[in-house]
Amino acid sequence: MRPSTFRRLLNLWPPFLCNGIRVLELGDDWREARVVLRLRRWNRNYVGTQFGGNLFAMTDPFWMLLVMHHLGRDYLVWDKAGTIDFVAPGRKDVYAHFKLEPAVVDQLRTAAAGGDKVLRWFETDITTFDGEVIARVRKQLYVRLRPARRRTGDAPD
Repeated sequence: MRPSTFRRLLNLWPPFLCNGIRVLELGDDWREARVVLRLRRWNRNYVGTQFGGNLFAMTDPFWMLLVMHHLGRDYLVWDKAGTIDFVAPGRKDVYAHFKLEPAVVDQLRTAAAGGDKVLRWFETDITTFDGEVIARVRKQLYVRLRPARRRTGDAPD
């Protein structure tokens, strides 16, 4: 699927659509994504700032998606863990930018080449348009080379 089509589908996905989360950009090469969380009356917390669950949700799938598309179908890629550090109250729309460097993809391929699992942390700041950091999110990915698929007629091991 083309990134532009996938971006449109993500914007219609109920967890994003209903919470004011919008994917602004998904790079044609699957290397970058930019996301905004609009502050609306229905998605504010009790004290009128960005709801923490939405801050985390706006970052949730992107590292996994970018890595999956670069490693290809020969690799398993899963979210393993995540943390969020709330730095300042979000009183405005907030943004997250994800950029997957080619060197990171090469490191993951090399580390997983022997079939072992690889765990790697990725970090993203959630900021206002002016660059004020609202939260820091860390996501840990599990990466592993898929076992060779058995062909029909092959004898079991």
